Amino acid sequence: MPKMHLLAFLMVFCLFSPNPSFCFEGKGQDCSKCHTLSNDEARDLLKEAIPDIKIVSVELAPPQGFWEVYLEAGGRKGLIYVDFAKKHFFVGSLISIKERKNLTQERFTELSKVDVSQIPLKDALVLGDQKARIKVISFSDPD
Repeated sequence: MPKMHLLAFLMVFCLFSPNPSFCFEGKGQDCSKCHTLSNDEARDLLKEAIPDIKIVSVELAPPQGFWEVYLEAGGRKGLIYVDFAKKHFFVGSLISIKERKNLTQERFTELSKVDVSQIPLKDALVLGDQKARIKVISFSDPD
């Protein structure tokens, strides 16, 4: 009889587990409806681990249950991932096994792109043909 009670308790415990449900991606629901992480909240979560942190953006990460946090600290930019429970984060490359791609590097490259058309060249020293199809822009700091 005690074994039956223990088995019944375990079944009920598994059904009503206190662990949070992270996402319903398989059911076609948008995880960001239930789970949120603002820039300010991300900064507050991470400021003890990463001093002088500035959060640039927060978005859903490719794997369900994680936020992708684009940040700047110590003059460098980077990507980290925070779980939906807001208890853990990890730094490193997220690799797609199926596609054999480094998703972190691809995303960081995308976020770090510079629109060269926005660089002011009014006072630039131009060498070669000004109408060339490919241009090389070099920066120097004489000070």
